[in-house]
Amino acid sequence: MSNNRVQDLKPGDTARVVRFAKGDRGYRQRLLAMGVTPGVVFSITRVAPFGDPIEISVRNFTLTLRKTEADILEIERV
Repeated sequence: MSNNRVQDLKPGDTARVVRFAKGDRGYRQRLLAMGVTPGVVFSITRVAPFGDPIEISVRNFTLTLRKTEADILEIERV
């Protein structure tokens, strides 16, 4: 069930990164450097009023992603 998108989740939802979609290699490298790796579990902390950006909690820190940035993550709900 890896066709879920981060922006479809609501605050409190938890998901696992399955893989990265093809996209900006530089941005993918930045996510990896911040600990967003395949297999990592994260939760949605907050979503802005119009759904952009989205704040996630991963590896004991929060990270804010724009919808376009979050599209690179292929996830599954946990």
